[in-house]
Amino acid sequence: MPYNAKDIEKKWQEIWEKEQSFEPKDDFSLPKKYILSMFPYPSGRIHMGHVRNYTIGDALARHFRKMGFNVLHPIGFDSFGMPAENAAIKHKIHPKTWTYENIDYMKKELFALGLSFSRKRILATSDPIYTKFEQEFFIKMFEKGLIYTKEASVNWCENDKTVLANEQVIEGKCWRCGGEVSQKKMSGYYVKITDYANELLKDLEKLQGKWSPQVLTMQENWIGKSYGLEFSFELDDESVIKSNEKSFEVFTTRADTIYGVSYIALAPEHSIVCTLLEKNLLDKEKAKKIHAMQNQSQRQRQMAEKEGYFLGIYALHPLTKAKIPVWVANFVLSDYGSGAVMAVPAHDERDFEFAKFYNLPIVQVISHKEFTPNEAWTQKAGVLINSDEFSGLECNEAREKITEFFEKQGLGKRITNYKIRDWGVSRQRYWGAPIPMVRCAKCGIVPQNLNALPITLPDDIELTGEGNPLEKHPSWKDCVCPKCKNKAKKECDTLDTFFESSWYFARFASDECTWQETALDKKSMEYWLNVDQYIGGIEHAILHLLYARFFQKALRDLGYLNVDEPFERLLTQGMVLKDGAKMSKSKGNVVDPDELINKYGADTARLFILFAAPPAKELEWNDNAVEGAYRFLCRLWDRALQLRPSSQMPIISQNELNKEEKYARLKVYEALKKADEVYKGNFAFNTLIAACMEALNALNSVQNKALLKEGFFIILNVLEPIVPHICSELSERLFKRANLGKIALASEAFVKDSLKLGVSINGKNRAEIEVSNTATKNEILQSAKKATQKWLENKEILKEIYVEKKLVNLVVK
Repeated sequence: MPYNAKDIEKKWQEIWEKEQSFEPKDDFSLPKKYILSMFPYPSGRIHMGHVRNYTIGDALARHFRKMGFNVLHPIGFDSFGMPAENAAIKHKIHPKTWTYENIDYMKKELFALGLSFSRKRILATSDPIYTKFEQEFFIKMFEKGLIYTKEASVNWCENDKTVLANEQVIEGKCWRCGGEVSQKKMSGYYVKITDYANELLKDLEKLQGKWSPQVLTMQENWIGKSYGLEFSFELDDESVIKSNEKSFEVFTTRADTIYGVSYIALAPEHSIVCTLLEKNLLDKEKAKKIHAMQNQSQRQRQMAEKEGYFLGIYALHPLTKAKIPVWVANFVLSDYGSGAVMAVPAHDERDFEFAKFYNLPIVQVISHKEFTPNEAWTQKAGVLINSDEFSGLECNEAREKITEFFEKQGLGKRITNYKIRDWGVSRQRYWGAPIPMVRCAKCGIVPQNLNALPITLPDDIELTGEGNPLEKHPSWKDCVCPKCKNKAKKECDTLDTFFESSWYFARFASDECTWQETALDKKSMEYWLNVDQYIGGIEHAILHLLYARFFQKALRDLGYLNVDEPFERLLTQGMVLKDGAKMSKSKGNVVDPDELINKYGADTARLFILFAAPPAKELEWNDNAVEGAYRFLCRLWDRALQLRPSSQMPIISQNELNKEEKYARLKVYEALKKADEVYKGNFAFNTLIAACMEALNALNSVQNKALLKEGFFIILNVLEPIVPHICSELSERLFKRANLGKIALASEAFVKDSLKLGVSINGKNRAEIEVSNTATKNEILQSAKKATQKWLENKEILKEIYVEKKLVNLVVK
């Protein structure tokens, strides 16, 4: 019979659905595995990146089910967000219609791949019941002080009268109308993730060896813990009059370089800068340039050339009382520290570049033999110079002494600073979870009553891309204040989609029977969390993972769960490339998984995607390799169907096998051993598949029926998590589906009839000998002497060393 992938895959997908093969069991006494891949945005079609992500997770889930684990392997959709709103404008379709039609289509595509997801625990973050409990979390966090409002700069398109996400700003212009984008101060909601900065950093230690060092480093750098000195620069009398301020604060990790300060740089939004602009104390051209800086996003500023302007004011050095010019600079960010930087160009690369460009003084205060005047010396090594009483001290000692001096004199204090900022979660758009707050003229900002949740979106809206549609709705925003019962307005902002994706893993772990009544079922939480293996792209290594870790800790402190970290192990899979570039519609290099499945079958797609490269590496698409994967499955099918059915694995006598048969059996058990290594955490599916290919090739020349049955029993067992349809079909035909459970390694299969040993003379390799596995030490030494006879002529052997089963070394005069 020819291999008919389409019929086989249809048959087994129907069986699995009917038997509910992939639903987690309610028996919490069983050992568990929670395998989770990052869920997709419902864009309409899956792509090869999805195929790779979900095939890796599926192979793990299927393996652990075979090993007797209770497995939770769910899927959902990150279904709120701007793409749906943009599609609604473009195609004149409601975002909800667009989103749920895409979800239905993508579910069919995912199950066509044979992915063993639970069908009962599928969720979409735009489902009202999901929104209900997300709003409950928001209110609880607000009441605990973890959520607050403040004014901050946002991207504003004056033409469309709307706030834009960073992704919608293209080269400083609005993605839709092409109008100039400026920065505008608007009130928004912020999550106090900074309250958990130290714990988020400290708990990275728990993930050592379980997450890649690269991801851990990225998280650590984003949190950015630093120890240093906080102190004030006072302004001179004339500058106080100009700026209406007496002083401003700075933070430095390098107190040892304080005598090298040659200028101060302020953020464009700093209050001193704003005052000077308001009082028209700067010339028109300079003011225009500073306004342009203020209208740039932080991302634009970081990518731009260093730019700055002298503000005509001076600060006084806290120790020397020297006058220091104060500048505004685009590289200083208002939301890091105090928005003011003490610039030490001799010992900071950024300060050095700026000083060179604007011809500002560069004062060296650390001496080191490798210091050159053409670049900044940034190492924390050397001896202080030009630093008054602290000159001559090693810089680490000087940093401590100067900090102590500031504290004793009441000039400053030692503090711990973090680079991480609080998380802004409000967005001025329609398609998102409504923020469950009320704005009341009398009571201010008030949370909605919990029994009023969910606050859902109105369906009758008009999306034009101009402004916030919820603000324009004639009646939706009208409500009664939960506190004073007077007329009030619902909050018209919706939540950032990172908010939805920061707790979905916990929702999956909750029994679906409780989803209507409670956010998180505690009994289920205690059993399933944390996620044993999380799989997703490296592009989510910072924000999503950081927000999810924060959410876990916040929900713990709110009493919803009791686990500190959400993801025990993390695998970040590499991108799928074609012609050297990431697959994308704009590049025209997309491979459609549907076409691949229709032509070759889902198992071929799964086999190729796991065989082409290790999961963590980038995968280059290769049409010939896809064809090769298909041919291998055809060979497996044809060879297996030559066997007669059997209900159990036969017993093999190793001693009765000939050399060829022993080699074939060794290759089969090497594949089984490789599978054990892969599923224990090295994830090298490519080497496992290669081992199975070698085993099948070795079995091709074997006629021993018992050995063939044993070999195919093992190979089908090993390959079933990777190519489940064909293996299930062959296992049913040959072994009545009896391929479940752990197969013991036959240790005798690894015992070789002969050994190859290196022979060295005085430690220098001279020959290699092959000896019987039962040869005595004396026989081995004689064979070694014979093989090295020409090097031993007329030489006296002083010592004969035999390292068992490894080598022989003959020591001669």
